[in-house]
Amino acid sequence: MKELPLDWATDLEILRLTGSDIQECEDHIIVKTPSNPNYHWGNCLLVVDHTLVSQAQTWVSKFHQHFPNADWISIALPVMPKKPEDWHSHGISFDPLDVLQTNQLPESFPLPSGYLARTLEGDDWEQLAQKEIQENLISKMYEPKEYEEFIIETNQARKELCKKGKAAWFGAFFENQLVANLGIVVCGTTARYQSVETQSSHRRKGLASHLLGVAAKWSADNGCVNWVIVTEASNDAGRVYKRAGFNSVQGSVNAYKPPSFH
Repeated sequence: MKELPLDWATDLEILRLTGSDIQECEDHIIVKTPSNPNYHWGNCLLVVDHTLVSQAQTWVSKFHQHFPNADWISIALPVMPKKPEDWHSHGISFDPLDVLQTNQLPESFPLPSGYLARTLEGDDWEQLAQKEIQENLISKMYEPKEYEEFIIETNQARKELCKKGKAAWFGAFFENQLVANLGIVVCGTTARYQSVETQSSHRRKGLASHLLGVAAKWSADNGCVNWVIVTEASNDAGRVYKRAGFNSVQGSVNAYKPPSFH
């Protein structure tokens, strides 16, 4: 199989590190995560061949073949299909991804006054889980019970990676409350950032910029010489990353149909 783009290569490395089963076929990759069945992008297909992205029916059928119990569809595509309506007919929408990369240590910005930044430990992980669960209750994007199970299992996998020295999670705290956080995972000599989040009432203060630099320093100390961030193309956080020294490279496209629970 030809060399994968940076976002997929690091995604798959992290999935391997957390115990996912990855099967590489000639024109696609099958990812299964039995330990976290509600992880939609841990139970998905990646279409590798650019020339086959228009075959919506083929890939949707193959997804259901491998994930017969899934009430969602998650298929990663290397490029946007020329006939998106074929995918739309299956209830699928597209999320183009912005992939940013640098081989220079990302710039570190100062921590704003009144905040404390450190690695997550102990009860911090429960704060992180509850924050993510609460955000879903507000957005009503996913069925609450299934999403809570997904978050609990995901956080457990994060903690295990940290214990193994393969990852670190950093948080910014205000009056002992976790208000910003991100993770970073060592994928060979490439560091991949994870889940960069800042509470809405604490945004535009430079918290994410500070944590980016702290995490970069940790990963450099652990042998990384390349840094990658992936975000939705519609997310305006890209300006923060570019200010830290990141540049956009070729991104992929997520073809996704969320589960219906309303």
